[in-house]
Parts: sequence; structure tokens; C-alpha cells
Amino acid sequence: MQKPAITLMVKAARSAGNVLLRHMNKLDALNIIEKDRMDYASEVDGLAEKEIIKEFRRSTPDYAILGEETGSIGHNRFTWVIDPLDGTSNYLHGIPHFCVSIALVENGEPIHAVIFDPLRNDLFTASRGSGATLNERRIRVADRKELGGAMVLTGFPPRERERVSAQLKCIDNLLLEAEDIRRTGSAALDLAYVACGRADAYFEAGVKPWDIAAGVLLVREAGGKVSDFRGRTTGPMDNRGLATRQLVAGNLKVADLLQQKIVNTGYAAAFD
Repeated sequence: MQKPAITLMVKAARSAGNVLLRHMNKLDALNIIEKDRMDYASEVDGLAEKEIIKEFRRSTPDYAILGEETGSIGHNRFTWVIDPLDGTSNYLHGIPHFCVSIALVENGEPIHAVIFDPLRNDLFTASRGSGATLNERRIRVADRKELGGAMVLTGFPPRERERVSAQLKCIDNLLLEAEDIRRTGSAALDLAYVACGRADAYFEAGVKPWDIAAGVLLVREAGGKVSDFRGRTTGPMDNRGLATRQLVAGNLKVADLLQQKIVNTGYAAAFD
């Protein structure tokens, strides 16, 4: 049976997804702002986030909120961590790959997660200790034992362009073994795809809590592992962890092999 928190999160995610879909045919008329160099947001991001917050304020008025657009609101052991449109650049270019990502975080650790792809109607959910699902079917990470033949996902975030040479060196080395490396434009969906076995592994630097909180729990509950580029656990995913971070995800074997590759090629050292 679906947990009450997940039921609430699904309702909020679907409301936000409807906002995204309603505005898809009028992208030329949207107001777009550049939050940082090559980091954009539109009025749709804000409208979708307002829909989510409205749902949460009705049921959990005391919970804190950490939203990509709204920022940090309030203080509580429980925090709603919200990315109303993960894959904004895809969305603004009309590329059909984006999602709504929501996590409920307790003392920095995600305990419930929802990632919703409104175009494909893919609904990923997870609760700590209860497993992960895609459209109500239990999911598991892929069982690949090596990097050979692996499908690896990554990203090139605007916050980390000064380290792109080190990343490309790592990718060059990875392609000697992996089947392919894809850059999809949505960290949340990348992690969801690792959780359900559509991809074998994922790595990226420059991510924030709202990018990864839901996806990290999905991977863990699907039997996978997440760490930073040095193999350490990732930091708190509430307003105490606002700095950018690195992330590696995959099954236990492939995640370790990928993390070691990132170290051995010198990419991890770029963050020391």
C-alpha cells in the first residue's frame, strides 16, 4: 500500500506536471531568466513549484521547504526538497526529456521520493526501507558486473565548466570499456533510470540537493549505491547542504568501478 507521504507527493508532482504540459506549446512566449552563467529558469519553473508548495502547505504547514526556485523556507527536521522542472534547458528547447522531482528529507536524509515524467507518464516512487517502484512495479538496478558494455549517464553542468577538461579525459578513458555514455539533461531522470536498470551507472559534478535527493533514494531502494567521487557518502540534502557536490551511482559493483575510474583518471583530484 502506498504510504500517505507518497500519495501527497504524487498529487503534487502530477499538478506540477500539468503546469509543464500546459505551457509546452507556448515556449516562445515564456519569460526566461539567466540565474547564473548558462543556467536558466523560466516562469514555468516558478509556477510549477508554487503548485507543489500549495499542496504541501495544506497538509504539512510546519515542514521546511527547499526549492530550486523558492530557496529555503523554515526550519524543521522534515524538509520538502523540490525541483519543479529538472531538465529546464531541454524543456526550453522543446526536447521531450524532463521531470518533476520531490523528496521528503528527514535530518538531511531522503525518506520518501517521487520523480514524475509527465510526457511518458512515468512515475517513480521510493520510501526508505520499502523499495522503489516505476508505475507501481518494483524496480531493481541492473546486475552488470563490470564497466565493459555499460551504459553510463553523465552531465556537463554550467557550474563546473572549468573542470570540463578533466571530465572529458575521464570520458575518453571510460569509452575504452563502456558501451556508451549519454548526456540526457536531467540528473533526476538519470538516477531514476539507473534505479530501474535503463542505465548501468551515472556520475556528475555540480549537482545540488534538489537535483538528486529523490533520485538518490530511488537508487538506494533499488539495491544500488551512491557516493561522491572519492567514495564517501554524500552530504545532507536539506538547507545544510546547499554547496554543489559530486555523485556516482550504480549497482554495488559498477558504482565502485566507476568511482575508481574517476579517481584514476584524475577527475576526482580536480575537486580537491
